[in-house]
Amino acid sequence: MRNHSTITTFIILGLTSDPRLQILVFLFLFVAYMFSVMGNLTIIVLVFVDAHLKTAMYFFLQNFSFLEVSFTSACVPTYLYMISSGDKTMTIEACFTQIFFIVLFGATEFFLLAAMSYDRYVAICKPLHYVTIMNSRVCRNLIFCCWGSGLFIIVPPLTPAVCLEFCDFVIDHFVCDASPILKNSCSDTWLIEQLVIVSAVLTFMPTLLCIVLSYIYIIRTILRLPSVQQRKKAFSTCSSHMIVVSMMYGSGIFMYVKPSAKDEVAINKAVSLLIVSVAPLMNPFIYSLRNKQVKQSFHDTLKRLAFLSRK
Repeated sequence: MRNHSTITTFIILGLTSDPRLQILVFLFLFVAYMFSVMGNLTIIVLVFVDAHLKTAMYFFLQNFSFLEVSFTSACVPTYLYMISSGDKTMTIEACFTQIFFIVLFGATEFFLLAAMSYDRYVAICKPLHYVTIMNSRVCRNLIFCCWGSGLFIIVPPLTPAVCLEFCDFVIDHFVCDASPILKNSCSDTWLIEQLVIVSAVLTFMPTLLCIVLSYIYIIRTILRLPSVQQRKKAFSTCSSHMIVVSMMYGSGIFMYVKPSAKDEVAINKAVSLLIVSVAPLMNPFIYSLRNKQVKQSFHDTLKRLAFLSRK
């Protein structure tokens, strides 16, 4: 067994070792990353500049887009650099730093989705009191609670993890992931593994419960509306959020319900690829294509820019 002091870097194996496939992976990730960043930044800018989008729903959407940009930026650029340079090494400090930001942004997204479901509940079930209940102070406090909860989730398991001793340096993943890092350790990881499970439960269960309860009340309220047109309009305001929730929780559940130990690594890589590249790419399109206000704001902003460019 090697002394832990000799291991200062990890080797990230990535998605594939085939040079031709690496080119395809690089192109896919690069294009997906660029479009996801541009799409989410577009939503952030639109909410800033358009007075019609100064509501709680778009404030939460703006923060969600910021989290998506941050989350994908914590994963994809590093792996793109590894493919392009051929340098697959990452220091232990850099690896734990990446884990910190991945989990922080990822967990905060789940709490923010719960806050967004509460916002939709108030908008549909208490429309006359919506502006009063979801005022700017409440929205800011909810955002602060989401970030605080994300930080609370990552600190307990990560604090003892940074003191681990390592006997192996190979990580069979394209990002630093908790599972292979714990497998590489010579230390007793039982406590950390339990903390990881507790943190996952505290992230998934309360947020999922909040979302489910919100939508139970939302559906009950919608079904009581007298006209079909009113019901369609109410459902349309929630449809984008429901799609994103299904993607996020579906991916998370799929990662933890594995068909066999043999397929664990392959499934983790595939689902992680979906989470870090495809989901951030799709979310801006899901919200914009299904939202008339966002599309109208985008068209109006383009017209203003075109008018200013002629001057």
